[in-house]
Amino acid sequence: MADTTTEYNNVIKHCKDLFLKKTKDYGTAWRIMRPPSITDQIYIKAQRIRTLEVKKVSKVGEDILGEYIGIVNYCVIAMMQLALPEEAEENLGYNIVDKQYSEKVDETRDLMFAKNHDYGEAWREMRISSLTDLILMKIHRVKQIEDNGGQTLVSEGLKANYQDMLNYAVFALIKLGLAEQN
Repeated sequence: MADTTTEYNNVIKHCKDLFLKKTKDYGTAWRIMRPPSITDQIYIKAQRIRTLEVKKVSKVGEDILGEYIGIVNYCVIAMMQLALPEEAEENLGYNIVDKQYSEKVDETRDLMFAKNHDYGEAWREMRISSLTDLILMKIHRVKQIEDNGGQTLVSEGLKANYQDMLNYAVFALIKLGLAEQN
């Protein structure tokens, strides 16, 4: 049986390394984005994955792996944005970003292990295309919650949906072999 902890951590290491390199290149330019814009970025990536899954051809040379990595990192951005007060600095220091990234991912990984225990790692038997569809469904939920001013009656909030999308993207990356590339 595969070691989910090691695979998960390897995928996150790859995603975080890329994120931190981009932070060195661009700073925290993403801080300008409002939560609905971040949701739309995740939607664009998930929709592109779905299109590539159906058409089987990319005309711009970017692959599904890179799009799932983008989903992981945009979900972390969304959770960081939700946690920061509106008046927070736009330019966050590298060490703050590094720490916040780890905190958001650690909390999300803990949620995954709790759910994994209850579901018995059912994701391992799922098709990658089903993970894509689950992410798209969660995006539609998030958009509805955003349209409702962040209010829900009985449903999970924004953060829980971003955490689920992040975990689905990590599962897809494990299934696509990224965990073995580290």
